[in-house]
Amino acid sequence: MTAVADTDTRVAASGRTGSRDLAGTRTLLRLALRRDRVMIPVWVLVIGLTGNSTLSRLKTTYETAADRAKVVSDMNGNGSMRSMLGVAFGDSYGALTAWRVGVFLAAFAGIMSLLLVIRHTREEEESGRQEALSAGMVGRRAGLTSALLTVAIANAALTLLIMATLAGQGGKGAFALGLGVGLTGMAFGGVAALTAQITENTRLARGLAAGAVGVAYMLRLIGDAADDASDGSGNVLVWLSPIGWAEYARPFANERWWALLLLAAFTAVTFGLAYTLAGRRDIGASFLASRPGPPAAGSSLQGAYGLAWRLQRGTLLAWVIGIALSAAGLGGVANGADDIIGDSEKNRDIIERMGGAQNLSDAFLAAMVAVIGVVLTIYAASAVLRLRTEETEQRAEPLLANAVGRLRWAASHLVIAYLGPVLVLAVGGLAMGLVYGAAADDLGGQLPRVLGASLAQLPAVWVVTSVLVFLFGLLPSYTIPVGWGVVGAVVALGWLGPALEVPQGVLDLSPFGHLPNLPGESVSATPFVVLLLLSAVLTAAGLWGLRRRDMTS
Repeated sequence: MTAVADTDTRVAASGRTGSRDLAGTRTLLRLALRRDRVMIPVWVLVIGLTGNSTLSRLKTTYETAADRAKVVSDMNGNGSMRSMLGVAFGDSYGALTAWRVGVFLAAFAGIMSLLLVIRHTREEEESGRQEALSAGMVGRRAGLTSALLTVAIANAALTLLIMATLAGQGGKGAFALGLGVGLTGMAFGGVAALTAQITENTRLARGLAAGAVGVAYMLRLIGDAADDASDGSGNVLVWLSPIGWAEYARPFANERWWALLLLAAFTAVTFGLAYTLAGRRDIGASFLASRPGPPAAGSSLQGAYGLAWRLQRGTLLAWVIGIALSAAGLGGVANGADDIIGDSEKNRDIIERMGGAQNLSDAFLAAMVAVIGVVLTIYAASAVLRLRTEETEQRAEPLLANAVGRLRWAASHLVIAYLGPVLVLAVGGLAMGLVYGAAADDLGGQLPRVLGASLAQLPAVWVVTSVLVFLFGLLPSYTIPVGWGVVGAVVALGWLGPALEVPQGVLDLSPFGHLPNLPGESVSATPFVVLLLLSAVLTAAGLWGLRRRDMTS
């Protein structure tokens, strides 16, 4: 607070009172771009080139206008497929590209943006770096402004790349798709800027912003599943989602430019609120401050395991609730998916690549269970990376200076990292199985199948978890960047790989590529045993390294 006051005084004395809140923005922007000189290009290239890769696949799969018209009719006629991919508003190659990957690109742009904003706002404050910078000629809102400009540059590059790669299918459509994806990224960047103001720690700010993306995606998913796409007006739930606004802009299909104005207006409102709040608090403070704790710790906190549970229980509860609601919604739209197959071998090929089962209902369930398992690696990674955060913020040192050994301290967090996904997958499987079984009028038969399919994702989740443990123990300085890179690659392969017809050899780079597609396929113990052994070896190696390396001081 003193640093901010001193800064304001010096800037005011220099005669630049009108711009004192933004003083130093250019320098902070250059710093942010330098720090993200690898992260931003990777995000932009991966997201931006996905559309062009999809277009190439579509041209080889649907060679005639009749083929394209048939797939649009079939897909729009089934709620399960609309929930996964959205509504197809046209049968041109451009419209099919927007239908196949448009909502995914918008969601990933939102994730990229929220990570960037939190990294350069709340994370800087929590680490103390922002206070040190504020001792110089840095205005109160310079940090927030530089973060939002960084996000704007990233999304502008993403928009231009999408436009350039798809311009051959129609300039207006390519512009609408690129602008929709970019504005969605900016919208969730604004949401992240808000959460950075109202919360006091990075994890909560990032979690709330990511939760907003999840809610928006689920509104889109459930709304598209309920929309019969007959009159083109759309579903009210989709209209409540920023991701839905990008979809309803209808790229390459009589574009609705006013839908993009909704995204621009939402972005302006969130930016304005964030700027207002940023000027009304001190550096490091928040509007949702932590309540003072009791004078003495309770019995549950008398030990490393109790402390770890206290630190991680909120995140675990949020994941349990979120996955349960998502799984229930997915179970509700899975029934009746067999109607889409008809006599189309191409449609069957698409579904089999996504779910691999013999009938479409099982294929849809298998695909959705796999997506839940893949997304759950984000939770597992955050639970493991809490160890690295505790170490670098020097909160682990007081514990290790007492009668708590390194392995016991690490185990207190790893128990939650490994058992938390068991709880989340069990609750998600029960929710999906209950809703699907009730809709199919076969609760007793379907609930065990879906629950078992959900829990079958555990070995793959644990392998990703163990990779993070390995990095933490042997390569601690690379734990966070490389760890999140591994998680991002696994999520991208599991979420987009089958839809983009990525070769099986590439899909097998993910541990999820070695699991059977359940429910529906036969089960062999071999992949489960191999994955569990690999997880155990990686974990043991990581803990061995932790015992022998120096702790960060």
